[in-house]
Parts: sequence; structure tokens; C-alpha cells
Amino acid sequence: MRIRRLTALFLAAAAFAGAARAEPVAYPKASVSEAPGEETAVLNGETFVNHGLVAAARVPAANLDFLGDTLGSFSAMLIEPGSWQKTAEGYTARLRTLPDRGYNEPDKGFFSDYQGRLVDFDLSLKLDGKAGTLSVTPTGTGTPLTGFDGKPTTGADPASHTMTENGHVLPSPAEGALGAGRLSLDAEGVARRADGRIYVSDEYAADIYLFAADGRLEGIIDPSPAIVPMTDGRIDDNSLKAPDTGRRNNQGLEALSISPDGKTLFAVLQSGAVQDSSASKNQANRATTRVYVYDISADALPKAPKAVYALELPVYSKKGNGEIDATAALSEMAALSDHQFLLLTRDGNGWGCGCKNPEMVKQILVVDTAGATNLAGTDFETTTKPIAPKVGERNVLDPAITPVKSAVLVNMLNPVQLARVGLNIDNEKADAKTLSEKWEALALAPARDPNAPNDVFLFVGNDNDFLTTKGVMQGKSYDAGLDNDSMVLAYRLTLPETVKLGW
Repeated sequence: MRIRRLTALFLAAAAFAGAARAEPVAYPKASVSEAPGEETAVLNGETFVNHGLVAAARVPAANLDFLGDTLGSFSAMLIEPGSWQKTAEGYTARLRTLPDRGYNEPDKGFFSDYQGRLVDFDLSLKLDGKAGTLSVTPTGTGTPLTGFDGKPTTGADPASHTMTENGHVLPSPAEGALGAGRLSLDAEGVARRADGRIYVSDEYAADIYLFAADGRLEGIIDPSPAIVPMTDGRIDDNSLKAPDTGRRNNQGLEALSISPDGKTLFAVLQSGAVQDSSASKNQANRATTRVYVYDISADALPKAPKAVYALELPVYSKKGNGEIDATAALSEMAALSDHQFLLLTRDGNGWGCGCKNPEMVKQILVVDTAGATNLAGTDFETTTKPIAPKVGERNVLDPAITPVKSAVLVNMLNPVQLARVGLNIDNEKADAKTLSEKWEALALAPARDPNAPNDVFLFVGNDNDFLTTKGVMQGKSYDAGLDNDSMVLAYRLTLPETVKLGW
């Protein structure tokens, strides 16, 4: 599609929406910052400051985890409460990370019978002025995840097969298939309750699972009818083909977080549901997604969200040639309050992608739901009525819906700051020092600095897709053709006084 034609479509969509607020931010060229240090974002009258990249840590891709499999890196992560300690040199903590479904090659129909798990690391951040050194070291411990029946979960694709347990219809491979009779889990988000139980959000079913501290499944928050994947009137949790309606395949509940006061659970769909993104094959049509907000103060497993909001993700040009043809899908979030959170949104380019496309958009946004239209209980949520109906070749947010507001706080595509930790964004000549493709994990911790009481550290982790030349999965060796190390980046931020992390 020519750029002129595409621009006309965006203008037509804006006319339908009636206000610029309903249009996603578009990046025809790479969104790159060369700020050596401080950058500021202002949202709803509040100021957020990014003081820049402080340090980076690397874990070799060939490492094995506590169950003897290749150590999958960070689809999500959290800092264990009570473990964050300030020392004379810096900080130490116990980091708990969540891999996804194991090594797989979906284009070839290959999946692993990989048990979901949390993996433990010792984190150490040492500071020297504005710079520092970060280490993330596996402890050799973790928590395997099991179903209601105590059987290990599986990473295997369930196809269209389901099983019913405790009143819930769950993805599970059919008899004779890999992982048959067990819960298929593609874990993407993690959040810890004060009582030690863990929420995990899933890519296959768009479920939110509640696990006991020992990893056994205790309960489920079912998805709303709007995002349940349905094909020909049946639930279809497969990851290879888009359903007729509901969450798009491999675009489930990607982000999960609990507010600092422990009362509110957030979950976000990775990109637009099928009914909100089906106007054409242009992936820029997937920009309108949904934020789910649950009250967990009295019931850990609420039957329905208290609020649902529309969120517009950035769109960009995959090849950087000006043609807007992709959505910078979200990968993770970190709650700041009952109405604010950080949101990681990114392109699919970088080390590990197997492409030479330029790195276009890797940002951490600050988002505020205040003033947005609450869709909970409406036919946008109780049915598959689209929130972004077709307008020609575009899907555009319904003009009656006000989306959440956002502003860019951290631009990860900053070659000046990345160079300080030995990284670059030159994907044309990609190697292990090129910023990797998939950044999918966030964790916050207070700086506990009396001279800067509102400062925090933001840790950002990548998902290396288990890519290594020396892989092991269920005792079998594999060679993925490259080594994509697990990495964590540390940024220092100043948050508004209204944000209280509570620890």
C-alpha cells in the first residue's frame, strides 16, 4: 500500500472518530532518543522523570534451570516482597521470573511439553554515582506450576480441544497428543498477592490463574465473552490460527499487575481482539486493545471486572520505510495506583527476530485510566460487539468511547545510553550486543534515597524464546541457531508524590 493511500485512510479514520484522541500514535520512522540522561513525561498534570539507564545484567542463553531445562527468560518477573534490601554498596533482592511455554517452532508445528514454572534469581545492583553494575544469578530453585489435579501444566498447543475442571472450560491437548489431559499454559504475566498466592495470565485461553504458593492451581478468573476465542460457536484456544472472535492467537492477556495497596488487579490484552482488528491483513489494525480492572480486596477470584477500558497502542512501519503496517503490541505492565500503571510496548525487531528490520518502537508508557469510558457490563464486553469497528480498510475506536491516556516515559531505543552497557540498536548487523527483540518483563523497587524519596528503580527483562545453540528441553538437545542471552536493564525514575509503592 502506498504511503499516500495509507495517510488518506488515517485521515478518514480520524474524521469518523471525531477527535485525535481516538487515533494511535504512528511511527513511520524509528522512534529513537539520544538523550544522555533525564527525560520527562507529564500526564494528567503529574510529572514523571526518567533519569536514564543505570546498569544491565546478562545471563548466558545456554544456562539450565532448576528442572534441568534451558533457562527461559523473562515473560514476566517480580521482586519477592521483603527481599529488597539497601546495602552500603547498593541493593540486593530475590527476583522471581516467569518463562512462557518452552522452546517451540510454531511455523513447523513443534511445541515442548514444558511445565510452567517460576524461576528464582539473586539480584544485586551496585551504584557508583549515576552508573552501576547489575547481576542476576540463578539460585537453582523455583516453583513448578500444576493444575487442579496436581499434574504438571504443559506448554503444548491445545489445538481446539478443551477439558472441563471445577466448572471451567480449559485448554488441553486431546488424547494421544503431546501433553494430553493436562492444562495448556502459555504464561505471560505474573502478580503476587500479599498472602503469597500468585496470579498468572495466559496466552492460550486469556484466563487469569490463581496458584497457591507451592504452585498448585487454586482458582481461575474467566475472560469476558468479548475476548473468549470462538470459532464456529466453540471455544478455540489454539495458537496457530486466529479465531472468529475474541483474543487473537498469541495475543492473549500479556500483562498483569496488582496495585501497591493490593486491592486492584490489572490485566491487558496484548493487542486488539479479532472483532476489533479484522478490517484487513494490515497489522496496524490491531492497535485498539482492552485494559481489565478487577477488585480483589474481598474476593481473590471476582466473577467480572469492575472496569474495562480501551487503550490505543502505537503503530509503526516494520521496515522503517514509512508504510504503517504493524502494531507495537504491549508486553507487560507495572501498577502504580488503582488508576495508573507503566506499560511496555514494542516492535518485533531486534536480536533474535531473524530479520534485518530496524528497531522501531520500544517504549515504556505511563498510563492513566482516569476519565476513560468504562465498558464493563456493556454489550462491548458481554457480547462481541466491536469497540473498534471497520471504517474502510481501518478499524477505528468507536467515537462514543474515550480511551485511557498515555505518555512516553522511557524510550529504550537510546543508543547513547545503551552504549554505556555495551549494547546497540543496529539490527542490520545484529549480534549478541544488539538490543534483543522481545522485552516483556517489568519490576519496580524503591530507591530508599532520603535525598530523592520518590525515586524508584525500574527493571526491564527480555524474553529470549529459549534461543540457544546448546539447548535442552525434557532431556533432549536442540540447536536454535543462535544464542539470545537473558538480560535485565535497570532504569532510575522519579514518580509523583501521589504514587506510593508501599514497601
